[in-house]
Order: sequence, then C-alpha cells, then structure tokens
Amino acid sequence: MPFTIHGLPVSQGIAIGHVHLVSHAMLEVSHYHVAVRYLPEEVERLNEAVATVQGELVGLKAAATAGQSHSEVGAFVDLQMMMLGDPMLVDAARELITARRCNAEWALVQQMELVVEQFDQIEDPYLRERKADVVQVVERLVKVLLGHPGHLPPKRRDGLGTIIVAHDLSPADTIGFRDHNIGGFVTDVGGPTSHTAIVARSLRIPAVVGLHHIRQLVEEDELLIIDGTRGVVIVNPDERIVEEYRLRRSELELERSKLNRLKDTRATTLDGEDVNLLANIEGPKDLAQVRAVNADGVGLYRTEFLFIGRDSLPDEDEQYEAYRTVLKSLPDKPVTIRTFDVGADKALNGVTARFEPNPALGLRAIRYSLAEPQMFLTQLRALLRASVHGQLKIMIPMLAHAHEIDQTLRLIEKAKAELDVERIKYNPRLEVGGMIEVPAAALALGMFIRRLSFLSIGTNDLIQYTLAIDRSDEAVVHLYDPLHPAVLKLIGGTIQAGARFGLPVSVCGEMAGDPAYTLLLLGMGLRNFSMHPGNILEIKQQVLRADLGELAPRVQRILKMDEQSKVREAVLRLAG
Repeated sequence: MPFTIHGLPVSQGIAIGHVHLVSHAMLEVSHYHVAVRYLPEEVERLNEAVATVQGELVGLKAAATAGQSHSEVGAFVDLQMMMLGDPMLVDAARELITARRCNAEWALVQQMELVVEQFDQIEDPYLRERKADVVQVVERLVKVLLGHPGHLPPKRRDGLGTIIVAHDLSPADTIGFRDHNIGGFVTDVGGPTSHTAIVARSLRIPAVVGLHHIRQLVEEDELLIIDGTRGVVIVNPDERIVEEYRLRRSELELERSKLNRLKDTRATTLDGEDVNLLANIEGPKDLAQVRAVNADGVGLYRTEFLFIGRDSLPDEDEQYEAYRTVLKSLPDKPVTIRTFDVGADKALNGVTARFEPNPALGLRAIRYSLAEPQMFLTQLRALLRASVHGQLKIMIPMLAHAHEIDQTLRLIEKAKAELDVERIKYNPRLEVGGMIEVPAAALALGMFIRRLSFLSIGTNDLIQYTLAIDRSDEAVVHLYDPLHPAVLKLIGGTIQAGARFGLPVSVCGEMAGDPAYTLLLLGMGLRNFSMHPGNILEIKQQVLRADLGELAPRVQRILKMDEQSKVREAVLRLAG
C-alpha cells in the first residue's frame, strides 16, 4: 500500500525512481587488538586510506569545477581536505593505534567521537556544520578501510532513475552522484541551507530533507516519488499515482523550457516599472550561468571562496585577476563584490586561529577584516586595481556600527594613496555599500545611509539573527520563517528608508530567488533582486505579471499584520 511522508522541500521538481539506501558503515565498526609486530602495517593501512580519500576528493573537486555545479560545493570539498590534515583527527588516530594496539577504523571512530563531543559543547551553527564535515570525512575513510566504496546500482531497464535515501549526505557524496542516473535525494536530517540542499539545487535535482526516519521506512529498490516543491515523498505508489506525477513532471519541464524564451526580455512590470535581476556568484567559473540567463549584472560576488580551504592566502595579483576576469566579462553591467565574509569558524590557513565560543556572534565578516588590516588592505588594493575594467561596486558585510564603515573607508583611502604613489590606475568614484544582516543595522539605518552609496539586505542572516534560529539545526529549522512579522518589518523598513533618501536597496538572500516572495518584495518597493543565476528566469516571469499599483497597497496592509498565519494567507492571496 502506498503511503506519504512530509518533509522540508529544498530543491524543486518531481522525481520518480527506485530507492538506493546509503548506509553509515562507520557506526558499526569492530574493535580488535593488533599484535605489536603488525602495528606499523596497521598505521600504513590508515595512511593508504587517507591517500585514497585525498585522491577521491581531488577528483570530486575537479568534477565540481568542470561542471555546472554550485561553486560552494568546491569549498565544502576543500574543507574536508583540510580535515584530513587536522592533527586532532588522523594524527591522533595513528597515535591511538600504537598506544591501544587497535585497528585503524576503530581508532578513527573513537577519535571522531572525541572531536564531535567538543563541537557539541558549542551550540553554534557554523561549528556544527564543521562537525558534520568531520563525521563525513571519517565515514569516507572507514568505507575505504572496510573495502565498501558504496557503488551505485547500474542504470535500470525501466528508465526510472535512482533515489538516494540516506541519513545525511556530504557534498563529496552528492557531487560523486552527478554522472549517474540520479533522480533525487531524500534524507533524515537537514534544512534549506544544508549541504544536500545546496548541492541538489545546484544540480537541479529534486530533494526533500528533514524526514527523520525515512531510512527505516523504505527498502532497497522500492519505488518512490519525490515532490521537491511541496516536500512530499510517496512510498510504493500505485500506477495511477505514478501516472499523475509523470504528468505533473512533464508540465514542469514544459514550463522550464518556456522560461528560456524570457532570457532577452526586459524585467518590467505590467505598469512599466523596470526591475533589475542580478546574479550571486562565487567566482569567474560562474560566469557561464550568468550569461546563459542574461542577468542584469552581479549583485553579490562572494570573495571568501578565494580564501577558504587552501594552504596559502591569495596574494594581491591573484585576487586582482579573479576580479578583473568577472568585470571584463560583464563590461556594461554592474558587479558588486563583497569583501571577504569569513570568521574563526571558516579556517584560513596562514592566519592565526582563535577559539570563540560562538563565532556567529564573534569575530566574523567586516569585524574579521578590520582585525586583520594588512590582509584587508591587500584585498582593497586588488579591488581598486580591478575597478578600471568595469562597473565595480564594493560591499561591506555584516555592518552594525558606524565606526566599522569609517574604518573601512579610511583603509580604502589608504589603498588609493598607495596606488597613487605607485601610479596605478583605479576608479576614484568607486561606490561603497553595505549589507543589512543584523537587526541593529536595520533599526538604525541613518548612520549607514549617510556614509554609503547603496544597501543590500542579506535575508538569510537577518532572519536567523532576528528570530534567534540556528537555520542548520533540524530541531528548530521549522521556526526559520521569512514571513515572521518582525522580519518583514525590518526588510520593508530598509527598502522604504532607501527610497526616501534616494539610496538603492537590493535583496541578495534566498528570499530574492524564491518566487513565493517576489510579489511581496515588489510591493514593498524592491527593484533590485540578486539570486542564484538558475532562479532568474522564474523570478522574471513573476515580475512581468506584476501590477505594482495594485500590489503596493495590499503589501502595506500585510506589513501592519502581527499574526504569522494571517501574513501567510495574505501573501498567498497576492498571486490570486
């Protein structure tokens, strides 16, 4: 008999296929003693496993770079490579093998549990994500040690794909699935910003997460339907249900093909208001996607992906080349480059690390940059040098204080003075803007409006900080709500303040690329949306159907509501 399970929809689309269960072999390793004379061989067995996994990760990184995958995937793989070199993990396991005369896989799991316990004592979303990377790296090592590489089943004769069902999936695992006939992902844990969600969206594979005990409820090779738009998983559907979802899938595919016709259409509302649809990127390799949808420019270039997961920091010339490449590829379009948004949770090799009990509230983003002025000055010099090649704008992340802007502007002037001495050209009228990501900034906009040329609302962090929700924690992820009245008041207030003072405002968080919120944001007065390139045409379709004269008064009434259920109902009615 068919039955239905509901989870969190994180990647749109419909998939019909057969279950392939991905197990966690590492949780069931045996413990046995190793004779003293064989201990060197046991250590060498661990060394060989580490070398094998390093080779796998290098291959996966190359696959991520060569394909159309979201470049965050490459950063995740880099982070797992760093885990392999962490002395608290592999080096400590080697010592444990010798000291306890035990087998390599048991030593690894014991050391992993010690490391995970340390992370569990720090209730922080970023460190918890890093904990997941530790677990996933050890799982890969144990699979190699046990001789269980976890091959996928061959393509099926019935033409249906494979549905991966797992407790959780690492970025490396999901990228490894790319060249197989994978229909979708289903996991016990996870949320909208989990690794599985990010990779599934980048690969355009339907996914539902947060199903808790899905691995215990399905069997290998069982038929499954995933509705990644509604968050529904149907187990063992009958032929009538399968046909219904085949028809829905065909309709979705037809809609997607129609969207491609909008590529060269200007995003203009029914009453003639132009809207800018910009792209979020992580580097030059994303340019093909930007051009494929004819984006109006780049609204967010995340420069931290030049810094994370490498043995040395990028020097000024390397940064300059990366920025110049993007600017020259989009000569007539604006490119907004965010200064690096890193913290103690995101390791930068070559920089002195410091322990923080709560990095999300600690030395991160602009605070980190100002604490490392020489590193920051190097980036600012590279940005200024690149500014002559296009329409560059600099954006400062996570502002909360006026002195953070003042210090940044002084460093920019210092960089200009150095370049003047060296007779290196730059754009002297370069615009500098800031991100509104914390409630303090949204509630005290005057000090930013007086100092900056534009603002960009980072909704992911703004929602997290406003609601005190760790968006990576499945226990509270259901409370992460973009339609909470407090969140909407902060977003709407920022957009309206920008309009009053003639300061451009954009939204560059997940809300900008979600068609469920397009009409709401338009009605608030937003005219600059920045999102993953793959979402631009769908948002453009929403813009083309919008009548702002009719929308604006309805949205203003929504902003006065203080009941979430009423807000949600009113937002749904906007499209009616």
